Amino acid sequence: MTPEEIVDGQLAAYNARDLDAFLGYYVEDVPVHAFPSGEVLADRSGPAFRERYRALFDASPDLHAELVSRVTHGRIVIDQERVSGFQGDEVRPAVALYEVGEDRIERVWFAV
Repeated sequence: MTPEEIVDGQLAAYNARDLDAFLGYYVEDVPVHAFPSGEVLADRSGPAFRERYRALFDASPDLHAELVSRVTHGRIVIDQERVSGFQGDEVRPAVALYEVGEDRIERVWFAV
């Protein structure tokens, strides 16, 4: 699969709130960083990643991320999204940068 196909797959699993499928697109101990600082977000990385998304999917039955735009440069995929379903009608902008390996996402940065 191409880096874009891998990122598309995780986005589809996110929108389906399918935790196992979603996690299958990431390496087991995926590091998640703040952008632009590069700081590792310990509450979102490694083992915390599964629990964070389990809680999010359980609490957000209407959760949905809409892809607004994408830039791909080799193994790097940058998505701009609109995320809804957190709290009522609130829509949040999001930017995620994915570093994709042979078959999984190996590192993530979220603009914070």
